[in-house]
Amino acid sequence: MTRRLGWLAAAVGLTAVGIVTYRAAETRAQPGPIRPIAAVESAPLGGPEREALRLIREGQQTFRHDTFGDEAFWGDALGLHRAVVGQKLGGVGPGLSPKAALEAGLKVDMEAIPPGLAQKIKAGQVNLDDPATTVALLKLDSVVGVKAFLNPDGSAKAMGITCALCHSTVDDAFAPGIGHRLDGWPNRDLNVGKIISLAPDLKPLTDRLGVTEAELKKVLLSWGPGKYDAEVMHDGKAAGPDGKSAATLLPAAFGQLGINVHTYTGWGSVTHWNAYVANTQMRGKGTFFDPRLKDEKKFPVAAKTGDWNIRNDPDLVTSKLAALQFYQLALVAPKPPAESFDATAAARGQAVFHGKADCKRCHVPPLFSEPGWPMHTAEEIGIDDFQAKRSPDERYRTTPLAGLFTRAKGGFYHDGRFAALADVVRHYDAHFKLKLTDAEVADLVEYLKSL
Repeated sequence: MTRRLGWLAAAVGLTAVGIVTYRAAETRAQPGPIRPIAAVESAPLGGPEREALRLIREGQQTFRHDTFGDEAFWGDALGLHRAVVGQKLGGVGPGLSPKAALEAGLKVDMEAIPPGLAQKIKAGQVNLDDPATTVALLKLDSVVGVKAFLNPDGSAKAMGITCALCHSTVDDAFAPGIGHRLDGWPNRDLNVGKIISLAPDLKPLTDRLGVTEAELKKVLLSWGPGKYDAEVMHDGKAAGPDGKSAATLLPAAFGQLGINVHTYTGWGSVTHWNAYVANTQMRGKGTFFDPRLKDEKKFPVAAKTGDWNIRNDPDLVTSKLAALQFYQLALVAPKPPAESFDATAAARGQAVFHGKADCKRCHVPPLFSEPGWPMHTAEEIGIDDFQAKRSPDERYRTTPLAGLFTRAKGGFYHDGRFAALADVVRHYDAHFKLKLTDAEVADLVEYLKSL
């Protein structure tokens, strides 16, 4: 059955949280200045600087709040909002309480919560088991990556998703799952498949796939927290040769400036992936063209459904792509807290990285990826080629290393196959016959944690 699954609309936002609670000032990824701050502040903004600031602000708005019209799918077609509000509020079923929403990995922006309500939540005067509280939070536009569309009486008529759903989290400054936004951080708590499975009308999906609802839900629930399968909608491969889910970890959307390709298997740049995701995953209403997907053998579902050549009028996506790209490229990789690694060991590990292990050959500082075309065959890096074969170029990208601490939950590599950084190092030690000592492995891990 899973080989027949070809298209699962889901919430991937853009292209891999809640690992540890940190103070917002230490962790929030902010757009980095193009020039030194002192140089920018010495004169009024003008010309390129003013335009850059405009694009960053416009792109941030799109990243956080624009659904690209996808509420027509998530709301009108699947009716997901009806499952969220519940039967008592005009929907279906028990509804989604704030407690259940947080357990599913959804996050809440504390800055969108009025002080009075925040005080009541702190005092335990708000019922977090009541779906009505979820509706109230949606009305405040405080649920990260989820936007409610309301009727005149305040009831929900539809809902849509934004890029921030998968590629933002919060710093837990208020409570677990509630805090200041951290744009670009992967939400490794988010259970995308479970959330989709709540929709009361999955017929648009089952009809398109030719599967039963039970079969569809089995695949959706196999993804688990922090994972999503962005290829299944073209090739129909919901599981790998080993029978495990073909879903991959949600990647980071920060630290991409200077990098050529921006996905695990090198589909294209930030702009390509934004257009692809907004149209084929979020199901927004825009334009998308990629004739590589018109391959009936490799991408049978994409070829059949026409997802390789999508046209909508009006186009609600294309005009947003430039500013969205600019904002994403301005998201610098966050620095890990000083207490999260051993600085002395990291200094020794840096010498191993540049010397005996020769990690810098591929992870070239300061990009920590290769300038040019940073793509490698599965054989070159010593792993299976299943996920690579699902992409047009059939290779894996040299993933940038900065901000690794934000990606610790769920494991490392595209599918989380390595539970810890030490496992990654030992893999390359064996594959390249580096003969690293245990002490060198430990030091190299501390250096990676410091990036």
